[in-house]
Amino acid sequence: MNVPANRKYSEEHEWVKVEGQLATVGITEFAQGELGDIVFVELPKVGDVVRSGDPFGSVESVKTVSELYAPVSGKVVQVNEALNDAPERINEAPYEGGWMIVVEMTDPSELDKLWTPEKYVETYGI
Repeated sequence: MNVPANRKYSEEHEWVKVEGQLATVGITEFAQGELGDIVFVELPKVGDVVRSGDPFGSVESVKTVSELYAPVSGKVVQVNEALNDAPERINEAPYEGGWMIVVEMTDPSELDKLWTPEKYVETYGI
């Protein structure tokens, strides 16, 4: 199972890749595997504000609908619009083409509450 070392992880299976004040967010390979084939994704709009721990969207798979939880707070500055027409990208490349949103963080200290790749792997026995 792929758990990239250059990211932080939430208990709810979101990952965060940080570049300066920007945090790219998606769901983990483990999460997409548990969900099965993803057929629909609902994401916020550019300009929306998300709060750490609050839902920011959802993914629908052949098995279930799951909420997505913001791992950090801030303003959405980019949305992966390609997922509207090709939500399967989340299954195919959860850490690359399957990213969901980019957030301009308002409180980078929230990153300290997220897990290291090692803790994520250890907690879920991946």
